Amino acid sequence: MEYSSISTAEDVRQLELITRQCFNSSASGWESFANTIGLENFRCVRQAGRVVGVLGIYQIGQWFGGSSLPMAGVAGVGVAPEARGTGVVTKLLTETLKELYGLGVPVSALYPATQRPYRKVGYEQAGTHVSFQIDTDKIGNLNDRQFPMQQVDAANHEVFHPLYRQAAIANNGHLDRNLAMWQRLVETKTEEVIYAYLVGSDSQPEGYIIYQQQREQQKLQLFVRDWVALTPAAGRRLWTFLGDCRSIIKEVLWRGSALDPLLSLLPEQTYNVRDLARWMLRVVNVELALSSRGYPAGVEAELHLEIRDDLLIENSDRFILKVSGGRGEVTRGGRGDLQLDARGLAPLYTGLFAPQQLQLIDRLTASEEALSAAAQIFAGSEPWMPDFF
Repeated sequence: MEYSSISTAEDVRQLELITRQCFNSSASGWESFANTIGLENFRCVRQAGRVVGVLGIYQIGQWFGGSSLPMAGVAGVGVAPEARGTGVVTKLLTETLKELYGLGVPVSALYPATQRPYRKVGYEQAGTHVSFQIDTDKIGNLNDRQFPMQQVDAANHEVFHPLYRQAAIANNGHLDRNLAMWQRLVETKTEEVIYAYLVGSDSQPEGYIIYQQQREQQKLQLFVRDWVALTPAAGRRLWTFLGDCRSIIKEVLWRGSALDPLLSLLPEQTYNVRDLARWMLRVVNVELALSSRGYPAGVEAELHLEIRDDLLIENSDRFILKVSGGRGEVTRGGRGDLQLDARGLAPLYTGLFAPQQLQLIDRLTASEEALSAAAQIFAGSEPWMPDFF
């Protein structure tokens, strides 16, 4: 098997054929996906000179501990039906991760259709993506209209960027969206209209909502494509706005975290979880990943790690992580008080599980002192992302 980039017209044809067959996508859906990623960011595996496996790499950032670091988002992993079960996916992922390490990429994330092939190369569950539903007549009469709601053109998405950034800084796992991801967020290939509103004053808005209206089984739904509330008042105003749609809209759908604080603004627990997915993360470069993310500002601690990485052997070593002033400094060496492999490192790094929880499921071994230090260092908000890629 040969690993390479997409280079010829025949490669592109086979890339489209495999992707559309694997994901049952339309011609327009494929075109949107290819344009968002860019043909130069696709990788493939050939057998006997013919493309049989493909994936795309989003060149984006991801927020951890209040800092954005480069992240390679893997998407569209597909194998031609006749080549499945021959090791194509493992070859494709292995070579991609080696390439990313050489490029100095700290971490990689993805949404798995199945977890086994990704766990085989060191990815592990690292954050959540939850879809919620609520009937508009069950939102409750909040009556909080002190803030104005100003309609804006969703295509002019630059107005939302600083508001999203403020929210992303406070939420581990949020993407540092690039221009292509913003454009995909505010565009639709259907006849449905994308609506957008700012919450608050013109000079200092405190939130926004971007949504579309759609029909499902004769019910008119409001699907929130993206929203941000930076203050309690903005959150209450958004719920009031959605409740005020009850005469026409029967239900609201949105994406949030498993511990979404906006849910606590509702009078009752009248919402439903439609789907709960966990995205996966792989620490590609241990030194860069640990030194690039942010940490709790008040923590002064030192953690001695011993990492085992059977794929990226450069990561297999002992490391000393010193945290001070919200930043981390990494050197090789130390006692190795906390031992774990690449899969165990992923949920520790993002904060999905506390170190004591990871010990419970046999993902790490550590002394009590090391567990305490790790708990302080990796404390933070629940890792989640509103985007799906």
